[in-house]
Amino acid sequence: MFNALGELEQVLRELGLWSQTAPEDWRLESQAPFCVDTLAFEQWLQWVLIPQITMLIEQGRPLPGECRLHPMGEQVFAHLGRRRESLLAALISIDHLAARWAEAVRQS
Repeated sequence: MFNALGELEQVLRELGLWSQTAPEDWRLESQAPFCVDTLAFEQWLQWVLIPQITMLIEQGRPLPGECRLHPMGEQVFAHLGRRRESLLAALISIDHLAARWAEAVRQS
């Protein structure tokens, strides 16, 4: 999973979607899915998803079973055209890995 998160970061950087400045704390506290009311999706990926998944893995806690990142990415990054393909592939990878991780935890 760390590799998939690293790939996501790399692709976001390559596409110029990686921010050097963290959003204000209140923007990260949104209760809306993907913080859609306070962050751009790429900000949510960088400042919420990657740190949260990393923390869960490091603590040995289960990951969410269904992230559904890919469908959101399809919509949000449509303006990138073909340039979004590697980004969508990274999101699919995380979706699949999170689902498999959650299933393995349930079975153990």
